[in-house]
Amino acid sequence: MTKTVNHWIGGKTVEGTSGAYGPVTDPATGAVTTQVALASVEEVDAAVAAAKAAYATWGTSSLAQRTAILFRYRALLDAHRDDIAALITAEHGKVHSDALGEVARGLEIVELACGITTQLKGELSTQVSNRVDVSSIRQSLGVVAGITPFNFPAMVPMWMFPLAIACGNTFVLKPSEKDPSAAVLLAELASEAGLPDGVLNVLHGDKVAVDGLLNHPDVAAVSFVGSTPIARYIHATASANGKRVQALGGAKNHMLVLPDADLDAAADAAVSAAYGSAGERCMAISAVVAVGAIGDELVAKIRERAEKITIGPGNDPASEMGPLITAAHRDKVASYVTGAAAQGAEVVLDGTGHTVEGFENGHWIGLSLLDKVSTDSDAYRDEIFGPVLCVLRVETYEDGVALMNASPFGNGTAIFTRDGGAARRFQLEVEAGMVGVNVPIPVPVGYHSFGGWKDSLFGDHHIYGNDGVHFYTRGKVVTTRWPDPADAPSGVDLGFPRNH
Repeated sequence: MTKTVNHWIGGKTVEGTSGAYGPVTDPATGAVTTQVALASVEEVDAAVAAAKAAYATWGTSSLAQRTAILFRYRALLDAHRDDIAALITAEHGKVHSDALGEVARGLEIVELACGITTQLKGELSTQVSNRVDVSSIRQSLGVVAGITPFNFPAMVPMWMFPLAIACGNTFVLKPSEKDPSAAVLLAELASEAGLPDGVLNVLHGDKVAVDGLLNHPDVAAVSFVGSTPIARYIHATASANGKRVQALGGAKNHMLVLPDADLDAAADAAVSAAYGSAGERCMAISAVVAVGAIGDELVAKIRERAEKITIGPGNDPASEMGPLITAAHRDKVASYVTGAAAQGAEVVLDGTGHTVEGFENGHWIGLSLLDKVSTDSDAYRDEIFGPVLCVLRVETYEDGVALMNASPFGNGTAIFTRDGGAARRFQLEVEAGMVGVNVPIPVPVGYHSFGGWKDSLFGDHHIYGNDGVHFYTRGKVVTTRWPDPADAPSGVDLGFPRNH
């Protein structure tokens, strides 16, 4: 019998009532293993109502109460790392080590939330005028929502809700319907840690659920991570409804390799950053920009390493890369490789025909490497979101930076060089929100914020770090004047009572 993943509302499992279900497949076999309930508008209303009811007490709870729960939650997540990772592998397909890494990065934000007491400290200025003090404080928003993608079904939700609830908000999470089980386990463990019912709710669904949250009058803010077209839609719709929005979109991340770079290190970095997690990550390096005469040698080194990558089921310890999430996505990724030569690229590696013995129906694709790619080709312009690496050739550093800055995306970027001056110039001149110097995937640690520029971010706030705390709170300024006891009317003593 196929397993059903239901909603988590008000601290308990709630069976779907819409009658609509979505299939969840094992990407390694192609078999449908699970069905997920898809919410109706009425079920969206129920989840938001549960969060609103919980906010009445959670919003005024003490910081000590919140952080005590978060510390217990962190311990439970740590104890269940393998369980969470196994669910990710079963429904997303990434190898177990990748899944464990995802959980570890999510835990960073839980740890940040455990220290929220210092993040929520206000400011005070005394005697700004005669006996007048001014203080600034931050307060929670109310009910907030998170809409998260399939590629990191545990990490991205943990980028959102731990900080949101630590700040005193309640949360409705709408995870991807392609791999929903990890999100439910995260909520169950939060409940086990003592999180009150309704503070964290998990609502499964498709566009009906998304639009229900975007249009709901009781949702104060929306966090989103996904593709640029959907991020633009989320931002426009939620903003029109008066909501605060952080919507992180797609990417086309470049890695500039200068002639003085350590080419072995650059090739290692390009392979791990382009093909890790099967390229299904918004921080993947999908375009290597080779400067000067190093192109041929760099491509040869990348090819040599890529050919050695072992592809197989995510639960096989020998596998270094797993399948793609769905057959449809696999076919779309393959189409960029099959059409590359006609658009002028040299196909160095073609992974489109790859299969795995014993798992022939899985969503497999091998590693593809395209050289001498033009900036007007589909493989360069589009976010492929798969294990396809494009190499572009330029003559100078200036040409490389101009090429990169012409991209509509501005998520992450990297430079490989031994020259500190060139690296410093690059980090100031490149138009992207996250920059790596000899680091191919410059994802910030939890206490710094994650986010891009241009079409990679819609809204003013990056995610987690200080930006995350500011997004999930709003400022209030209080101006206070108290009379001096010495000015009290005659006969009234505002001092300490005398005991004699």
